[in-house]
Amino acid sequence: MLEIKDKKACCGCQACYEACPAKCISMVADEEGFLYPKVNRADCVDCHLCEKVCPQLNQASKSSDEPLACLAAISNDTETRLRSSSGGVFSLLAKAILNDGGVVFGARFDDSFAVFHSCAETEEELTPFRGSKYSQSDLRGAYSQVNRFLKENRPVLFTGTPCQIAGLRGYLRGKEADNLYLVSIVCHGVPSPRVWKDYLESITAGARPTEVNMRNKENGWNQYRMTIRREGQDLLNVQATDTPFMRAFLSNLTLRPSCYSCQFRGNHGSDLTLGDYWGIENVHPELSDNKGTSLILVYTEKGRHLLEGLDLKMVESRYEDALKGNPSILYPSQEPANRADFWKAYQKRGVKALKSFTSIGFMNKLRNVIGGYFGKLGIK
Repeated sequence: MLEIKDKKACCGCQACYEACPAKCISMVADEEGFLYPKVNRADCVDCHLCEKVCPQLNQASKSSDEPLACLAAISNDTETRLRSSSGGVFSLLAKAILNDGGVVFGARFDDSFAVFHSCAETEEELTPFRGSKYSQSDLRGAYSQVNRFLKENRPVLFTGTPCQIAGLRGYLRGKEADNLYLVSIVCHGVPSPRVWKDYLESITAGARPTEVNMRNKENGWNQYRMTIRREGQDLLNVQATDTPFMRAFLSNLTLRPSCYSCQFRGNHGSDLTLGDYWGIENVHPELSDNKGTSLILVYTEKGRHLLEGLDLKMVESRYEDALKGNPSILYPSQEPANRADFWKAYQKRGVKALKSFTSIGFMNKLRNVIGGYFGKLGIK
């Protein structure tokens, strides 16, 4: 029977929840807003399937951290690129799968702007998947849906964090089909859904917004803005790194405990990894126009095949250059020494604590720990 004794040992991938044949596992949010499995012992049949599918208990050995190829890329469709967080690669991959009669899984907002995983079978349904969403997504049965579509012999593109990719592979237990394509993101760590919910409510005064964009590129990719709007009117429109929500995320205060010892860095089982190619202006200036450039790490021949025929401008890049702007590819985020103090204050004061722990004075002190990483993120 699965028992979570140390929260750092659970990434919240929900593989155990979906695999349980007795349906005796529920996902319950803790005081930080993260979901953890809770077993109803009375209904448990002791099959131990929950333990068998857990990616943290059953870590597959890595073949190599080195990708087969490292690429910098931008979509030739400028409109799609501007609507995307990076270079628009995801949209082109997704459209290729849909054109082949397939299904695409990704993260989107629900009606209350909580983040969850869903599937798309049309190009119109892809739109909510575009753009970064800085809150751990609720899988909500996505793995079993993937399995169902695979049994129907439909191509499936599943996108998510490295631990979600590992969770899906654990759920499938080695029965991955040739028509399953796994695409992960370069992940800094997943922030608290509770903090995102509280922050959003503090901006909207509890009223439902009509648009949220955490990576608005109206002023360019390098200085992306967070915009929250209601019926076309700005409730918030500032450089994202000037908001206490993003500052807390980037300073690692609001990350899930497991993120500080993440087991899913490097080659963790995806076919491709996508991210922002930070520092592109120093490496491939011909792809640097402040509209967004994607980093693509190719880990399998299947992933390489997925890129064929896409309307992309791509150049081969050095893995070492990509790592300079994306240390999260290989290294987990460092746990702040005052994380416990932050959460103690947050339980009492909510968003007010978020603001005090991300003040200019606090961030200046944090620079001594994190160093030059802030500069790469545009934090002043």
